[in-house]
Amino acid sequence: MVSAPSFARDLKTRQVLISPSIDPLSDKNRDLPPEQVAQIVAGFGIDTTRPVVTQISRFDSLKDPVGVIQVYKLVKRSSDCQLVLAGGGATDDPEGPAILAAVQEAAAGDPDIHVLFLPPGSDIEINALQRASTVVLQKSLKEGFGLTMSEALWKGRPVVASAVGGIPLQIAHGYSGLLSRSIDGTAYAVRQLLHEPDYAKRLGENGREHVRQNFLITRHVRDYLLLFLSMLYQDDIVYL
Repeated sequence: MVSAPSFARDLKTRQVLISPSIDPLSDKNRDLPPEQVAQIVAGFGIDTTRPVVTQISRFDSLKDPVGVIQVYKLVKRSSDCQLVLAGGGATDDPEGPAILAAVQEAAAGDPDIHVLFLPPGSDIEINALQRASTVVLQKSLKEGFGLTMSEALWKGRPVVASAVGGIPLQIAHGYSGLLSRSIDGTAYAVRQLLHEPDYAKRLGENGREHVRQNFLITRHVRDYLLLFLSMLYQDDIVYL
């Protein structure tokens, strides 16, 4: 089983494409009252009266958090905004503390950059941060499927993400989000969304509908049922 066509290999055994999914009723994705969102975000010192650009990812070099800060600095030249870098680390990643330190050094001296190291189980906080965001980023250098895109799109947030791994399956460029391939390109896309709120809103709405149709757990269950049926009746299948 593979989660994206690009992950398939030249094997003699049959391979099946089943993309991951999100649970819309989980703490990370369920609806939150606006008052709760405001309370959580204010607790992090974030000003919700000004635009907020957010990346939710573990502090890993492949998520390019320092590159995200470079994007923010380019955007900030012409557009007022704040940057939120929120996430945790992996217990099996010895480079994590060094990456976090590099991020903190790159952010030093700018009160509009919020570096949040979240403990495990911070699903409600992540949910609130995404809902409070004006634009959500995922500037990965490499990526698996990357469900943080679907999580943000499910909340109606416009997303700018790297065109790597399984991300392009979740984002149709210019329809349900924007894909980028460089720091300058990412900064351009973020500025566009900050300056064109109606366009940003439309991307968010299209993205939510795309996730509803393709990346919710209900679709995941259907795919598994079809897989089991195909295995049960594979001898009866006639290929034309």
